Amino acid sequence: MSLVPVSLSRRAVVAAAFSPILAPGVHAQSGRPIRLVVPFAPGGSTDILARAIGPKLSVALGQTVLIENRAGAGGSLGATDVAKAEPDGLTLLMGHIGTLAVNPAIYPKLGYDPLKSFVPVAWVARVPNVLVVSASSPAKTFQEFVELARKQPGRLTYSSGGNGSAAHITFEYLKLRAKFFMVHVPYRGTAPSVTDVLGGQVDATFTGAPAVLPHIRSGRLRALAVSSAKRIPALPEVPTVAESGYAGFEADQWYGVVAPAGTPAALVTRLNAEINKALAQQDVAQQLATEGALPTPTTPQAFGELIAREIPRWAEVVKAGNVKAD
Repeated sequence: MSLVPVSLSRRAVVAAAFSPILAPGVHAQSGRPIRLVVPFAPGGSTDILARAIGPKLSVALGQTVLIENRAGAGGSLGATDVAKAEPDGLTLLMGHIGTLAVNPAIYPKLGYDPLKSFVPVAWVARVPNVLVVSASSPAKTFQEFVELARKQPGRLTYSSGGNGSAAHITFEYLKLRAKFFMVHVPYRGTAPSVTDVLGGQVDATFTGAPAVLPHIRSGRLRALAVSSAKRIPALPEVPTVAESGYAGFEADQWYGVVAPAGTPAALVTRLNAEINKALAQQDVAQQLATEGALPTPTTPQAFGELIAREIPRWAEVVKAGNVKAD
């Protein structure tokens, strides 16, 4: 471990401590790992994506990358923790549509500002949502599902992993566009919300592909539509909502890495390059495909533009659906 004279400026200390990020192949001098914070419990899509790219970053940077799960308040606790961290490249957030675009409309006293508290690093992936019903549902197609909901306003139910979750706002967006009403049943997590659709206690859910693909393949759930602009490779026979009569409908979950505001541009550039390289590696691509995730390598600027576009868009949906936090 290199010793840095106390007289060096803070900027010089940061540069010396984190030269492994700036210079490929140099071993870490600080001895401190990089924290990649996942603001949710282990096992979800955010966690899976972080653990897919984490080991690749460790090798590329010559520095240990630790995945740290810090769940709570719809991802806000973990995001706030990262927002308050030193902008030295050692603390990163695996953010997603909820933490970076939806939460500002739901939590009036959010501990961070998605646009001011962070600098975008890399857009990692998008995960299409899939509208599913149980195999015993009378709705065999998306159109039949919408008609059924319209004929029985308030009698049908849909589940999500919690108030303000991606599944919740996606379904609210569908209700808004298709003009029908169903009752929301929030759960503490995606898994139980899917389990009760399987069991018939809830009529439908519109959640990320990873949570429902195994049940669709086993025949226990019926996929009616996907939220992406185009059909997805994992479910090529399932139409999009857009092609089913609602042009322009798109409501994928998306995920990406951000760092605390003030993180040096050189670190951001290097991290972006290494994450994009990781996404191009065959084993990572295969892992993402298994999860129904589509890699989205691009620039930090493009990812920042996505976040800026999504915040007002989902604020309208939250307001129209009167979405509240737990």
